[in-house]
Amino acid sequence: MKKRNGIKGIALLSVATTLALATAACGNSNDANNGEGASSSDGGGKGTVTLTMMHPWTSPNADNDVYKARIAAFESEHPNIKINQDGVAAAQYKTKLFTLAAGNNLADVDVVWPGADLDPLVSGDLLLPLNDQMDNWNQLVQEDALAGFNKNGNQYAVPTKQNFVDIIYYNKEMFSKVGYDTFPATYEEWIDAIKKLKAAKITPISLGNKEQWPLQSSYMSTLTQRFAGDDFLQNVVDGKAKFTDEDFVKAVAVIDELTKLGAFNSDANNMDSVQAQDYFIQEKAAMHITSATVNTRIRIDNPNGSKFGIALFPSVPGGKGDAKKAAGVPQFGIAIKSGLSKEKQDAALEFMKYFVSEDLYKDLSKAGIMVPTKKNVAGDGEINPFLEELMKLTSNGSTRVFDSVIPTQPSKEFENGLQALTIKQGTPADVAKKNAGRAR
Repeated sequence: MKKRNGIKGIALLSVATTLALATAACGNSNDANNGEGASSSDGGGKGTVTLTMMHPWTSPNADNDVYKARIAAFESEHPNIKINQDGVAAAQYKTKLFTLAAGNNLADVDVVWPGADLDPLVSGDLLLPLNDQMDNWNQLVQEDALAGFNKNGNQYAVPTKQNFVDIIYYNKEMFSKVGYDTFPATYEEWIDAIKKLKAAKITPISLGNKEQWPLQSSYMSTLTQRFAGDDFLQNVVDGKAKFTDEDFVKAVAVIDELTKLGAFNSDANNMDSVQAQDYFIQEKAAMHITSATVNTRIRIDNPNGSKFGIALFPSVPGGKGDAKKAAGVPQFGIAIKSGLSKEKQDAALEFMKYFVSEDLYKDLSKAGIMVPTKKNVAGDGEINPFLEELMKLTSNGSTRVFDSVIPTQPSKEFENGLQALTIKQGTPADVAKKNAGRAR
């Protein structure tokens, strides 16, 4: 067996060293037990295998409710296997995951992300390859969704949903009030609408950036693509482009321009992402830019959902990216820690086969969540019209999500720079220069 020395990546060790104390108190540890987990001698009962699972399903999103119900159903049907859950808020989840990984102390079952976030876990030999188990998913899950969790020919996780991070939800009545019966098609028109909304004493954009990820993920994923093109982020990682390149500085400058226009609510940095959703749903702002996941909360489960439309970020002057594309990523890959005992590994595989299944995708679809499946699991006529609209909007290809390409530590540092711009500290060039050379 290959010796496991934990994660050796410099960026990951930097995260662990800098943030270990901060993350020690992260999450819901009411029934969590990281690492190898408990056995029957730990109170699980004779013949019971206890697994630990860490996940970020703490916010009131429709998919989170489905996931937790699925775990409860598994335990009900498998009384010999107990799942001790460690729910960690999304904003702190990756930091805690990597801190535990640096000490080779992952939970038995973990939620992981594709791309840059998966690389250090694989290089540290911390995840169990699933190649021998893929007959359970190859005919169910789309190949491109699986590919994000495949490294060097090994499959390390299976995703639960398809997400797009940059959906613009907008209040149709507010836009109509300022002369826009359809969503602006160009950046110039969008800025014009923002100015008119301000003049009408309507907050243009509801932003909850207390957790800092919204500007990085929901805004900069699409802004980077619109200005610099589909391949820019990967080119930065490969050393073929730099954050100081003019196109990227222009993308960052949008955050600065929106700040100077007073486009955001004044308490944006004291409001979290869920509060920002509420602010928008309560019709206190004309727009909210966030993930496809909250389509359910804003429109499907909302009796006033028809008031809200959806759109993608418009085209920009001289932009190199296709304005029809959304920034998307297969999300919430379920992975198993390597090196478990045979008993625990078998139990973890049993759980994973039950959890990531056609039934899960069916439940998610009925809840209005997009899933990366080859099948119409929801059944004919059962897809909500608001979900159909979202699927059509995002059907023209996808572009990269910022923090699925750029590693966690430089992404976090970039978030600090973006937040500084929202309080009028520094310039777009300063933010870009500070992060140049840190993305690899």
